[in-house]
Amino acid sequence: MYDGDGWMWDHGCGWGWGGWILMGLLMVVFWAVVITLVVLAIRYFTADRSSARTGWPGLGPNRAEDLLAERFARGEIDEDEFRRRMALLHEHR
Repeated sequence: MYDGDGWMWDHGCGWGWGGWILMGLLMVVFWAVVITLVVLAIRYFTADRSSARTGWPGLGPNRAEDLLAERFARGEIDEDEFRRRMALLHEHR
């Protein structure tokens, strides 16, 4: 069967331990890429389409206005400051 020549281990003519280490590292990289692609695909297909305009979820063009309106509603800023900041937002679009 083997005839005692150890042909399974290739007598040092192969890659040796370096090949095993390289294969192990490549397997880790392969699975990292596969898992990353699956996560990105899931995030892409489950993303809120209303935020697709900016590419970042929750950062649409009206997000700053919404935050400003929330601060006004909580009483953190008065009406004059609200109007001034809203005008600045509309001016810099």
